[in-house]
Amino acid sequence: MAYAQTPKKTGLPREVLKWLQSLDLSFSPKNVRRDFSNGYLVAETFSWYYPDEFSMHSYDNGTSLGAKLSNWAQIERFFTKHHIPLPKEVIDGTIHCKPGAAEILVQEIYSILTHRRLKMWLGGEVDFSDRSYQEQLPMVARSTASKAIKNNLRLSEMIAEPNISTIQGKIQAIVERHLEDRRLERLQDPKRFGVKPTLGERAARPPPTASQSRQDSLSIPRPDSTGSVIRRRGSVSFKEMDGCQSPRSLSF
Repeated sequence: MAYAQTPKKTGLPREVLKWLQSLDLSFSPKNVRRDFSNGYLVAETFSWYYPDEFSMHSYDNGTSLGAKLSNWAQIERFFTKHHIPLPKEVIDGTIHCKPGAAEILVQEIYSILTHRRLKMWLGGEVDFSDRSYQEQLPMVARSTASKAIKNNLRLSEMIAEPNISTIQGKIQAIVERHLEDRRLERLQDPKRFGVKPTLGERAARPPPTASQSRQDSLSIPRPDSTGSVIRRRGSVSFKEMDGCQSPRSLSF
């Protein structure tokens, strides 16, 4: 059975869409993840507020990785110059078309330029992986380790990052997260994975009852009048004798 790919995140709020339409951009964004990835619309948006800082003839409205990196390098220099706080992971996620990254970027730009705050639709920690989507699928349809790497690591990321150690670290993080999810699945449904209880789990004993506690207290050894220790086990009493005996007389 074939399952759909990772679904698109919720679109932009109506307020943000009206604001983008009011800027009279060169083209209206239809697919936010694709149209904002090369940075051309981002530069055009800022050119309305900072016309002296942006010359649109120096930006390429192409889809190649080189065009994206060139455009965003110029935009990031502008962000650094004017101390505009846009997270690096959001920019990288937008370049590599990660789910939800472009939507967050556009909303942040809207808040910076209009000084209006929006209720962020993404709660909790920002995560551009397909983890939330995988959790909605039945266990049999969830990704394997190799599929998880393919879904969460874009080819453009590996091309753009020359340091192989950084790529290996990203792959290791994806695999570790996948193994952790698998471990949780085995705990949730042990029968499906054929998980057998350990010896310790089989030998687990319930806490002692009140009657057992009284019996244990009766089984505590106590000395009698002769100094010997009397042990009780059930209805039978055992008396420990002194091990030191007098030497027997030997006859020759």
